[in-house]
Amino acid sequence: MKDGATNEGAAIRKRSVVVSGHATSVSVEQEFWDALKSISARRSQSVNDLISELDLQRDGNLSSAIRVFVLREVAGNH
Repeated sequence: MKDGATNEGAAIRKRSVVVSGHATSVSVEQEFWDALKSISARRSQSVNDLISELDLQRDGNLSSAIRVFVLREVAGNH
């Protein structure tokens, strides 16, 4: 990688979540998961509740919807 950047932590990890009362799993990188947890804490809601909201609004894959949501939140485009 360029400029001293590393690929550390970029591995995708499957995580068990409950979406609208149903158990499922999402696969996201640790950085996205950490950011999602921080966002949910700032909103005073559980990660599962936040993911359930994203699930209702998404058009495609839930894991991708999580990544896009996190990127928009970090960029201030919410």
